[in-house]
Amino acid sequence: MKKNEKIEMDMKKLLGEVWNNMAVIVLFGVTVALAAMLITQLFLPKNYESTTKMYVLAKQESGVVTNGDMEASTALTRDYQELIRSRTVIEQVIAEKNLNIEYEDFLDKLLILTPTDTRVIYITVSDEDPYRAAEIADAVRTAAAEHIQQVMNTESVNTVEMANIPSVPEGPSTMKNGALAGVLGIIFALAIVFLHSMMDDTIKNQSDVEKYLELSILGNIPLSKNVKNKRKVRR
Repeated sequence: MKKNEKIEMDMKKLLGEVWNNMAVIVLFGVTVALAAMLITQLFLPKNYESTTKMYVLAKQESGVVTNGDMEASTALTRDYQELIRSRTVIEQVIAEKNLNIEYEDFLDKLLILTPTDTRVIYITVSDEDPYRAAEIADAVRTAAAEHIQQVMNTESVNTVEMANIPSVPEGPSTMKNGALAGVLGIIFALAIVFLHSMMDDTIKNQSDVEKYLELSILGNIPLSKNVKNKRKVRR
């Protein structure tokens, strides 16, 4: 038997095993998905996000805001973002709100974004408590406004929007976790089927004799009725 023929027979065997166990594979995947969804819904902590917005305007020489002032404010946006994330601001908020959290861990809860061509800075804070998330976000905005004015000598830092109190958690996603767990469960079940099929070297038919023993089959000897009956009794 040629090597390509052996590979073709092995693939047929594997696909046959998968098809024969398809119901078990799908059932296992569905079970894992439902278990993951249940764990996500009942045991994993919810994560709420609250966002506040601030507007930063660079200091101008005259009382009129010029295009140069607008461009300067936009160019300094990255500097403002770094100032918001500074230890001065974060540790002030931690002290004011009496939070039991380290500076580095707080940064993981903080997201700062600035839309293109704007001077509006979005400050988003995530927390397990929606009310606490809003309070912390407003505290960060207030502390950051003071720090930016002191360091950058800006004209003003104004509040565009107070922090909202989120009503719907941002995560973890029950459906996403369930879908991911279901896919992983199916992959795991397929791996078990493949492994069992590849390790199974028992001889079941004529093709197995030719494959494993490399012998030609001359003929078949049918079992007598007595042998068949004895097998049934043993079973």
